[in-house]
Amino acid sequence: MNYRITRPTKTEAIEMRVVYGGELIRLAGEDERIVVLDADLMRANGTIPFQEKYAERTLDVGVAEANMVGISAGLSATGLIPFPATFTCFAARRTFDQFFISANYAKQNVKLTGTDPGVSAAFNGGTHMSFEDIGLMRTIPGIVICEPGDPVSLRKLLPQIAYREGSSYLRLHRKAITPVYDESEEFELGKGKVVVDGTDVTIIATGAICLAEALAAADKLATDGVSAAVIDMHTVKPIDADLIVEYAGRTGAILTCENHQVQGGLGSAVAEVLTDRHPVPQRRIGIQDLFGEVGTQEYLQERFGLTAANIAAETKHLMQRKTTPVGA
Repeated sequence: MNYRITRPTKTEAIEMRVVYGGELIRLAGEDERIVVLDADLMRANGTIPFQEKYAERTLDVGVAEANMVGISAGLSATGLIPFPATFTCFAARRTFDQFFISANYAKQNVKLTGTDPGVSAAFNGGTHMSFEDIGLMRTIPGIVICEPGDPVSLRKLLPQIAYREGSSYLRLHRKAITPVYDESEEFELGKGKVVVDGTDVTIIATGAICLAEALAAADKLATDGVSAAVIDMHTVKPIDADLIVEYAGRTGAILTCENHQVQGGLGSAVAEVLTDRHPVPQRRIGIQDLFGEVGTQEYLQERFGLTAANIAAETKHLMQRKTTPVGA
């Protein structure tokens, strides 16, 4: 494979929530404005170590997620930098009005984190399986939406989220992930990362699950003589339109992959760029207008097509459209 990145020398899986909590502790040690809020999920979200070190800067509000966001907006108004966290289903559906008005409309500096996105909710089931949170958050003017693909990118992007003025939504896979990147790699909010170069087709993925599957799909395609570029679109808003247009021109076809409904998320954001600036055939891998289910993550990925095998198969179908006249 023709990688544009430095491959990691260490490949042990690392819990993303451990990186999240550890990086917040590091930032708090340098900046007294960093505060953490949680909604009765501190163990799940990896913020107990922060509480143990900075109890005076930690607030567990209990099962009151909307109130947590309102409190965060108030703390921001005093000059603090609050990081409220809860599961994505609550961060999006339950807090949306408070986050929209009290945080974003009021131009506050709230760093909302939603954990367990999409199928990673697994046995918590359909009620806790957020396939719509990016779509909701994309409607908020000026917001940053970020879903890091591995522990290294999370560690590098979190300080940028902290010190970018304005509110943001961090969509965080909290469980163990094998690093894609070496610690030497650098990241920038709003700029996609080309992980693998290619000339025949471009796969754009967001998040830990889909980035890993996209890379495995590129390996499968390479054995069949297909050169697939893979882009880690860790920032869904603002999206890196220039990079999308560049690779649309270079490969002539784009497939998106997301652990989210195909409506409103990464696929929609990419389609908007292509429609406006460089139309090419596109295919969207993601949840096809369905609710979540109970099951293992492996089962759910198969159920909803978030696998390397499905990505590779859909990529081949997409490539046929490059040479098929419209309407044929």
